[in-house]
Amino acid sequence: MESYLICKPLSIEGFSASNHRKFRYHSRVTGAALALVVAAALIHAVWNALAKRAQDQLVFLWSSVSVASVVLLPVGLSRLPEGGFPPAAAPFVVATIVIHALYFFALGRAYRHGDFSRVYPIARGLGVALVPILALVVFDERLSPLGTLGVALVVAGIGGFHLTSGAWSGAVSRASGTGTAWSVFTGLTIAAYSLVDKAGVGHLHPLPYLGLMGIGMSALLTPVALADRRALAREWRLNWRTILVASTMNLTSYLLVLYAFRLSKVGYVVAARELSILFSAFIGSLWLGEGKLAPRLAGASVVLAGVVCVAFAR
Repeated sequence: MESYLICKPLSIEGFSASNHRKFRYHSRVTGAALALVVAAALIHAVWNALAKRAQDQLVFLWSSVSVASVVLLPVGLSRLPEGGFPPAAAPFVVATIVIHALYFFALGRAYRHGDFSRVYPIARGLGVALVPILALVVFDERLSPLGTLGVALVVAGIGGFHLTSGAWSGAVSRASGTGTAWSVFTGLTIAAYSLVDKAGVGHLHPLPYLGLMGIGMSALLTPVALADRRALAREWRLNWRTILVASTMNLTSYLLVLYAFRLSKVGYVVAARELSILFSAFIGSLWLGEGKLAPRLAGASVVLAGVVCVAFAR
């Protein structure tokens, strides 16, 4: 199921009708994959900011994902193959349910104890750094030199984002702090579910895959969410509109990523998705009031350069 992000250059002599069709196909794959990932990045940054602004971040995350999953599951089940649920997909569905439950639990704790402008880049950046390395071992996905450079630039841009914004120095000085610890754990779960889902959607269509993941993850986190019923009631009373908005965004953003996984290498998709770091700079500064905008944009050019390299890698 491996495909290129962009076609291999063709000579004039070798540009036959067949090669022309291949060129057009790979170009469409490139445009489709990038469009899906950029849209997912923007949506992802926005709903994460909504979760950060909640009264109880974990309750908010559980509520929004549960609502989205209830709506999505019937649609997803309608896309099951004629033979029913394929047994080969079961290990991946179970694994992604467990990992996503850990992910949302850790993310809620990280946002409770840390700033959005620090938690988000640490978690997303660690996922980018680990996924291509693990994908080499698991999928034997060997990045091209340009693709490798692109991933490295994305990671470097994330580091530069922290250094210029001053968030990194604060994170280092409080490396044992609760917020930073949960951010790191969140990054580990991001790398884990990215690899599992890359393989999982090869056995099951993304819609039923995502619907089953959402329902399963919601069920696992239900005891945690119901442990404080006052917090749950308060969250819905104060933020029910925002919960419904987020419910249309959180699983939708990852559904776009799952489709992108079908078009491109996992390392490329996860790296390009980190455009959300750029969007989070604007959100953190202009919406959440966490500091000046200019320092948070210092690493943006490096991140964008990395994304361009990844997008046009052969």
